[in-house]
Parts: sequence; C-alpha cells; structure tokens
Amino acid sequence: MTRHEAREVAFIITFEKSFLKDSSISEVIESAEESEFFEVNNYVIRTTKGVFENLEAIDKTIEENLVGWSAKRISRVAAAIMRVAVFELLFGGEEVPVGVAINEAVEIAKKYASPEDASYINGVLGAIAKKK
Repeated sequence: MTRHEAREVAFIITFEKSFLKDSSISEVIESAEESEFFEVNNYVIRTTKGVFENLEAIDKTIEENLVGWSAKRISRVAAAIMRVAVFELLFGGEEVPVGVAINEAVEIAKKYASPEDASYINGVLGAIAKKK
C-alpha cells in the first residue's frame, strides 16, 4: 500500500466516523478491517486515531483559517480531508513534508469532492502551513 492509498483510507475512515457519533474510532477502524474493502495498515490506524485524539485542536486550527466560511458550511467530505491533512501538518512530525500533506489533500479532494472544494482546501491548508 502506498502512502497516498493509506491517506485515502484514513480520509474514508475519518469521513465514515462523522456519521457514526456513537461509535469509537477503534470500532470504525475494526469495521473497515473486517469489511476487507480497504487495507488498513499502521499508518491508517495511527492517523485516524490521531485525528480523533486531537480533534478539538484540529477543528480549531481549521476554523481559525477559514476565510469567508463558517465551519458549519464545510461539507463532511472537505472536513474529513482537512482533518487528516491538518493532523499530518500539526502532529505528523518531520515524517510528512508540508507540501506533501497539502498536495495529497488536494488530490483526494479532486477525487471525492468538487473542484471548488479542492481549491478551498488548498487555500486553508496553505494558510495553516504559513503559520506553522
């Protein structure tokens, strides 16, 4: 599994969790593993658990960098993509270069969201990266 594929699975699990308020992230990961639709490796587990362990800080960082939008207007898809990327930017250490985290998020947005979302995600993540 490539790192890009792992990020995509982390996004999908993060997105799925947004609908499953009563389930823990561990339960959602376990369900993904059991389904066999996705390969779940250590990177996916570490990233998705990290997103939800740091969700308050991640969402606050995203909200502080929204321009002309409120957090309530962001689609669940865009929010999940940004959550994974912001986790990598803030908590990924030196393992993930800033440009890679942003580019990967934009590529995932192009696949699962609209072109407008991809541009907006790029802008928000770029603003976060500049402050970092």
